[in-house]
Amino acid sequence: MTTAVKYEYDRIPYLVAYQNNSGVRDVYGGVAELVILESHLLRPKDKPSDTVLVFMHPIGGGAYLPMMNALARAGHHVIYCNSRFRGTDSALLMEKVVEDLGECIKDAKNRLGYPKVVLAGWSGGGSLSVFYQQQAQHPTVTASPSGDGPDLTKLGLIPADGIMLLAAHISRHGTMTEWLDASILDESDPSKRDPELDLYNPDNPNQPPYSTEFLERYRAAQIARNRRITKWVKEKLAELKAQGRPEDEFAFVVHGTMADPRWLDPTVDPNERTPGQCYLGDPQVVNNSPVGLARFCTLRSWLSQWSYDDANGDAVSAGPDIAVPALVIGNLADDACTPSHTRRLYEAIGHPDKEMHEIPGANHYYSGPDQRGTLREAVGICTDWLQRHGFAT
Repeated sequence: MTTAVKYEYDRIPYLVAYQNNSGVRDVYGGVAELVILESHLLRPKDKPSDTVLVFMHPIGGGAYLPMMNALARAGHHVIYCNSRFRGTDSALLMEKVVEDLGECIKDAKNRLGYPKVVLAGWSGGGSLSVFYQQQAQHPTVTASPSGDGPDLTKLGLIPADGIMLLAAHISRHGTMTEWLDASILDESDPSKRDPELDLYNPDNPNQPPYSTEFLERYRAAQIARNRRITKWVKEKLAELKAQGRPEDEFAFVVHGTMADPRWLDPTVDPNERTPGQCYLGDPQVVNNSPVGLARFCTLRSWLSQWSYDDANGDAVSAGPDIAVPALVIGNLADDACTPSHTRRLYEAIGHPDKEMHEIPGANHYYSGPDQRGTLREAVGICTDWLQRHGFAT
């Protein structure tokens, strides 16, 4: 790898605004006629480039994370663009996020003047980036699973020239299902639980290290719970339609969304993470805390974002269609996106020019004083890959 050079950079906040074609408001407040995307351009001083790395996460918020800043200091031009759903995913449709990412890329090329774009999918932005690239190359999705949302075949999405998947997972719906509390038997009363599936019940006879039989039963119960919620969602939408209220929505709560056996048993999908912890803290607390995945939902958003069988934004399904070079980086102390996700992403990519790297000791965010070396290693891998593929000078 080349010797690291540190660049000063300008952080330039800007907005991407375009016509809102949604029949209802997508977010609270704002100008209803426009979709407004809050964006940051991190542009190194005295280091021009014909390539920009574009980050977007479905619910955003990563513009100041260590990776973005470090890539800019390494001389890369970086855009972090928040989707319209910045900070809240209760009504998020993945197809609308793809539309937002498309507008960001059009703006990067047409207004900012970057001939080349590399998608940089960090965490939940990984599956978004793969889904976007698939639909930009050969669009097939004409609506969200509920029949709403944009027709991606009519948006003129511009394919990226390369894709980097960094500490990423396979999909929001796949990840949430792996984290779903399989013990909950009644969605209206989460205290009704199967004691033999309750990971946080000290009287549960199934304790770490978990048996293969228990894990298989638990995973099957997680998928079954997801499908029960999906069945109810579809029935509720049909009910509203039958009542002559097809535009109505219905909000609901999903309890227990941080009960993955791997957080308690380090032998499940093993890496260097700390047992009894997840990226949001103590998983038993997070399981029912307000910040848990899918805690607050709407019917249409559930189908687009969380339904195990219906959601479109799946990197494993979309990966075989990827027709550009790909880099996949996994962090071996990651307590959010574990090695099986890294491998599944890499194996799914259909383009033959792909490579995978794993970084010992790196946590999900590269956060903390002991993470400076892992962050340097990650940026070095990205820089080397970008240079070898003509995306960095």
